[in-house]
Amino acid sequence: QVQLVESGGGLVQAGGSLRVSCAASERTFSRYSMGWFRQAPGKERDFVAAISWSGSTSHADSVKGRFTISRDNAKNTVYLQMTSLKPEDTAVYYCAAKSSLGVSRTPRDYNYWGQGTQVTVSS
Repeated sequence: QVQLVESGGGLVQAGGSLRVSCAASERTFSRYSMGWFRQAPGKERDFVAAISWSGSTSHADSVKGRFTISRDNAKNTVYLQMTSLKPEDTAVYYCAAKSSLGVSRTPRDYNYWGQGTQVTVSS
């Protein structure tokens, strides 16, 4: 059982930056592909970014060039650096882990989820 704990969310003005983190309990963290998803009120959970165990990444078109996913296997942590934030980026951001190889944009491919962290971007 992998436990994921997100942190770093908060309130930021449009155009600002924020970094959210996700710490995993699993000693074999490096074997998992990780993803970030977000969910705004009344909307579905959307893919944001993913990173494989080997460091290959994928970013949603809506965040490409603004957000960057990275991981530090020594710290069992995955990060999402967010820049040039827009009000439409406001959502609860969830970290997820999948034990199978490769990145995925599909929530159902992920085995474990964190509790989420709120990111609010004011205009």
